[in-house]
Amino acid sequence: MLALVLTFPGFDPVAFSIGPIEVHWYGLMYALAFLVGYFLLRVRITQPPYAQVTEPSPWTDGAISDLLLYAIVGVLVGGRLGYCLFYQPMTYLTHPLEIFAVWDGGMSFHGGALGVILTLWLYARARKRPFFEVTDLLVPAVPMGLAFGRVGNFINGELWGRPADPALPWAMIFPQVDQVPRHPSQLYELVLEGVVLFVVLWLFARRGPARGKVSAAFLIGYGCFRFLVEFTREPDSFLGLLSLGMSMGQWLSLPMIIGGVVLWRWASTRARREAVAA
Repeated sequence: MLALVLTFPGFDPVAFSIGPIEVHWYGLMYALAFLVGYFLLRVRITQPPYAQVTEPSPWTDGAISDLLLYAIVGVLVGGRLGYCLFYQPMTYLTHPLEIFAVWDGGMSFHGGALGVILTLWLYARARKRPFFEVTDLLVPAVPMGLAFGRVGNFINGELWGRPADPALPWAMIFPQVDQVPRHPSQLYELVLEGVVLFVVLWLFARRGPARGKVSAAFLIGYGCFRFLVEFTREPDSFLGLLSLGMSMGQWLSLPMIIGGVVLWRWASTRARREAVAA
C-alpha cells in the first residue's frame, strides 16, 4: 500500500538567488497575491455599486493602490503579531526582539485578518468612506491571495496534515516529518479557502447584496472552511489540541463565524429599515 502513496517532492524553498540575496517562493507567492488582488479590485470598481459611487469621490485606480497598501501593512504586521500572541506568547514576551525575526517564519491568518480590519478602518476614516463599503470591496479578492499563500506553504513543505488512510489516493508522505501517509492539508486549504471561497464571494458580490453582507459571507465562509480543514491539519507541536479536542485554528475560527452571522443579521435588518424608510 505504501508504494502507492504520494511523496512530497521536496521543493527548494529558494526560487532564485541574486548574489547573496535569496528570493524565496513564499515571498514570491505574497507578491503574486497582492498583484492579483490589485487587478481583481480594479475589476470590482467597474461593477455595481462601486461604479456608481461619487461621494466623497469616485473609486479610482489610485484609490485601489492606497487601499491595497493599507491592507498589505495590516496583513504583514497583524499576521506576525497574531502568530506571536496566539501561538507562542510566552516565547515572544520573554524574547521580544524575536518578533522582528520574520525570516524564521511564523504568520497567522487570524492575526492578519485583525490587522487588515484595523487598517481598513483607518483607511475608511481617512477617506471618509463607509467602513463596510471598503470591506465589501476588498474581501472578494482575498481568497485568491490565500490560495497563493497555501501554494507557498506547500512548496515549503510546512503545515502538513494529520495521518491519513494509505488507501486515500492523494495521501502524501512528507519525508522531513516521518514516513506516515498524511493529508496534504495545504492543498485542501488552497481549494476551499482559496478557489471555492473566491468563486462564491465573487458571484455573490456581483448580485449587489446589502452593504456588509459580502464581508459577512467572507467571515462565515472562511471560518467554516478553516474549521473543517483543521480536522485534517496537524496541530502545532508546541500547542497540540486544546479544549474540547479542537486546535488553535478552530478556536480562532469560531469568533469569525459568529461575527459573520451577527454582521449578516445586522446588514439584513439595516437593509429592511432603509427599504421601509424609502
